[in-house]
Amino acid sequence: MLTNLGEQVAHLHDTTLACAGAPPVAPPSPATTDDDRPALLWHWIHTNHFFNSSLWAEEDLARRTTVSSDEIAQNKRAIDKFNQARNDATERVDEILLTELGLVDAASAQTDAPVSKVPANARLNSETAGSIIDRMSIMALKIHAMRAQTLRTDVDADHRSSSQVKLEKLLQQRADLGDCLDALISDTQAGRAYFKVYRQFKMYNDPRFNPALVAEQNKARS
Repeated sequence: MLTNLGEQVAHLHDTTLACAGAPPVAPPSPATTDDDRPALLWHWIHTNHFFNSSLWAEEDLARRTTVSSDEIAQNKRAIDKFNQARNDATERVDEILLTELGLVDAASAQTDAPVSKVPANARLNSETAGSIIDRMSIMALKIHAMRAQTLRTDVDADHRSSSQVKLEKLLQQRADLGDCLDALISDTQAGRAYFKVYRQFKMYNDPRFNPALVAEQNKARS
């Protein structure tokens, strides 16, 4: 399941984008239980990629200059929603990986206080495996978009050539991320390293914490 994970993740991202239209290809519903961690892991990796793809499309739309402010506001709300879902999926990936790697107690993995099973003297890695996978998803979207630039027929050769240079750099950057992911997994399996789930606590999306939304609610009650 975790052997050559970086390569497997890149393949899933590229395969999904190759057949994606509009909207992006949604992940299949997992007909599994929490005990089937491999299937759940790939479901949540796919889910993360789906919401990154949806976010990418909305970010493009939000840059339009010939539509109404109401339409841009709708794009902004969609961006907030997709970004929250993308982060939620990243956290779920980390929870499953930490359980599979034996770094947390399975029953507590989804809580805010997971029970650690980290071996003594293991170093803490500041970036989680899920966050690397999330970055690889974004890199796949950049690669997909830049590759399209190299194939355009409505631009000059210089544009295609410079886009090819950028594409090669993006491919190398993603390969580096995949190598870092595999190294982190290997180090955790050997007891040399560990990572944690870092809860994002997106306060601006929560009407209990966003001061502007709290003010609106208080005004409505008065």
